[in-house]
Amino acid sequence: MIRRRTSHIVLAAGGTGGHMFPALSLMEELLERGHRVTLVTDKRGLKYRKMFEGVKIYQVDSASFAGKGILGKIFSVPKIIGGIFEARSLLKMIKAGAVIGFGGYPSFPTIRAAISLGIPTCLHEQNAVLGKVNRYLAKSVDAVALSFEETKKVNWHGNKFTAVTGNPVRGEIVEIGDLYYPTLGDDRIFRILVIGGSQGAKIFSEVVPQAISTLPRASQRRLQITQQCREEDIDAVRELYADTKIAVELTTFIDDLPGCLRWAHLVVGRAGASTIAELTTAGRPGILVPYPFATDDHQTENARELVACGGGWLYKDKEFNAKTLAKVLQRMARHPNEVWAAAEEARKIGKPYAAKDLADIVERLALVKGDRTIIKINKISQEKEEEIKSEGLRAER
Repeated sequence: MIRRRTSHIVLAAGGTGGHMFPALSLMEELLERGHRVTLVTDKRGLKYRKMFEGVKIYQVDSASFAGKGILGKIFSVPKIIGGIFEARSLLKMIKAGAVIGFGGYPSFPTIRAAISLGIPTCLHEQNAVLGKVNRYLAKSVDAVALSFEETKKVNWHGNKFTAVTGNPVRGEIVEIGDLYYPTLGDDRIFRILVIGGSQGAKIFSEVVPQAISTLPRASQRRLQITQQCREEDIDAVRELYADTKIAVELTTFIDDLPGCLRWAHLVVGRAGASTIAELTTAGRPGILVPYPFATDDHQTENARELVACGGGWLYKDKEFNAKTLAKVLQRMARHPNEVWAAAEEARKIGKPYAAKDLADIVERLALVKGDRTIIKINKISQEKEEEIKSEGLRAER
């Protein structure tokens, strides 16, 4: 029996779900392979500590320059420098074998510290536009893993090791992609899941119930809806739904997203990187309304591939209204094959092995240490896909 050489891997991630969820998925894969894992984040990231059960979590000082004037930027510098020295001490103490950054300003000190110590480093970019921190660090790290083939703001020289791994998602969502799409016929229930990121989205709280209230009673009776709302909106949303004839569940937080995705025929939501990864991995079509104030309009870019392949429908914030949504839902109810076909197209572009591919990269970096010349990670996603297909591990539909 061949034993895998293990190492101590450090994950550095900003304190938002978009950074933390991919880090969580990689953590699970690395732990399964026998590696030790440590998470480094900021104060915001500590609220996710329960999800990272079994690993040590450290908070390192950092600061962002975004939205600050000259004085604010000046005062941020000592925090960042202090965070780098703090991270250096931590990495030396735990004898880190490799460090992977998931973006966000809290990841900067740890990646910068690892580079200064000669510890192998990798960046993972979740969005279709390289984030500012990753953009700055990309030329200095050993490898970069991307979620999208066409990622904007990638402008380093051709000698950089890169791979398109996709965005890691939880194993429970990967399993959904191997199941059959829920039956949807002319006389069957049409199940819709409405999500708006970790805090919900006000636009969905207004538009979705208004649209459904205008549908014919026969169409309303076919619907089942689970909708995430902001706490301050949920009572108003409940009142909007009160006169409809549908089964609706309102919640401020969806505890069991995999369970909801499993039964959903259609998802309505923003176009965050995690949402796109979950839809394409699970094989669920989406009506996507990108957050209009996202940096570099990255949510619109995230949605482009899914929409282009026919796996989703894209609406700008200004275009998304009750009248438009009502027409779309009526069309889908009359032509369920259109929704089924969109689900198939979404699944085709999913990257269910993202966590495994990313873990492969991290392992190779940790194993070679100072000898970077033997790192061969280009096209790792394609190689892994062929390997898995040849072994017949992915269920055929």
